Formats: sequence, C-alpha cells, structure tokens
Amino acid sequence: VQLQASGGGLVQAGGSLRLSCVASGLSVNVMGWYRRSPGKEREGISCITRNGYTYYAESVKGRFTISSDNAKNTVYLRMNSLKPEDTAVYYCTADRVFCDLRDMDYWGKGTLVTVSS
Repeated sequence: VQLQASGGGLVQAGGSLRLSCVASGLSVNVMGWYRRSPGKEREGISCITRNGYTYYAESVKGRFTISSDNAKNTVYLRMNSLKPEDTAVYYCTADRVFCDLRDMDYWGKGTLVTVSS
C-alpha cells in the first residue's frame, strides 16, 4: 500500500488547513493520521473506518474532523482553530482491519504543518 499525503503548509494561529491522503495498491478498512512534533513523541490523532467510525485524540477533539471518500480511497483531515502546538509533520496511516493508532499496518511520508503565532 502506498499512502500519499498532501495539504500541509504554513498557517497563522486560528487558521485552518485540510490534509488529504490517497491510498493505492490495496483496499484498506481504516485510514488515519499521526503527527510528530519536534522533541515530542509520535501522536496518533485520528482514524476512520469504512463504515464511518471515527476516533480523535483529546488534543484535537472538537477542532479536527476526519472524513473519507471510500470510492477514492482517500482520507481527509480538516484542521480548524490551529495552534502553534499543532506544528508537526503529519503522517497518513492505514490498516486492513482496526482503527487502533497504537498499531497500524501501513505508513506514508509526512506533510509538514507549521502554525505561526
């Protein structure tokens, strides 16, 4: 499975961005997002299953929205009310079965999100 993420960039605090990730090579049941900030541990932030179950980390709940287009094998992450602490490299991830960000099957290259204060 190849995962291609896009949509990162520079945004001011309070602004919004939308990340996209396309999966190719295999049909998966779950897609999601991790992020890694400088000096911090990797953080699983959200995942979504084909039947619409979603999970959000507490740090992004209420500000980020995950959605998917199953026909296009694409997952989106709408990020609103961005904060400087959201600055990170965001990685797309996927799993054949479970929405469990502790253990996903596939990883993509990241896209950098920088939030200026």
